[in-house]
Amino acid sequence: MGLDLTLFMADWKQLRALPVEHRTDALDDAVRPPEPDEAYRCGRRPAGGLLWPPDPAVAWCAEYVFATTGAYSPHGRTGAAWADMRLLVDASVREAMDTFLVGLIPEADPAVGPASTGGGIFPPAADRRQAGILLVCPPEVLPGKARAWERAEPRIDELRGPFAAECEGWAGRPDTFEDFVALLREWGHVTAEAARRGWGLVGLP
Repeated sequence: MGLDLTLFMADWKQLRALPVEHRTDALDDAVRPPEPDEAYRCGRRPAGGLLWPPDPAVAWCAEYVFATTGAYSPHGRTGAAWADMRLLVDASVREAMDTFLVGLIPEADPAVGPASTGGGIFPPAADRRQAGILLVCPPEVLPGKARAWERAEPRIDELRGPFAAECEGWAGRPDTFEDFVALLREWGHVTAEAARRGWGLVGLP
């Protein structure tokens, strides 16, 4: 089985109020409590979009459920595809896409790199052979990312030619341009929502 990506949107003030060693568990437990309620068992989990905690008292975070994929590797393939094609893209689109994607979608397999702790907001992985925190995007950087996506999205079709030239048919890259764009749009949606709330993003394995 491959690595999964579970993405949370969270209020940083509430997260920082918790002991550092409890923060990852608190995110997981808020959305998927140890004894799920009947609504969760009966299909409360959406096919895509935000999954809010069943208890309104802990609604300081939500899970973003990707409609495209819950697996981690397609996100890495998307990052690699962008790295391949970016020099073929108009400079203004390239700048916006770079700003949007840096820190969100990686190019590397987290199993071969150091585990992130988000500048100390999370503890390091206990076992260095295990993937640690996959991404930490603090609230202060998200408005800039949301604005960058607003600039890039209307021109997204300009990436079709560069994608065909550098990525189409290559192993380790998205299968189609449509797959590539669909995942980018989901990141655009959750980034805009987190920026609107003044919250941050956390990706857990």
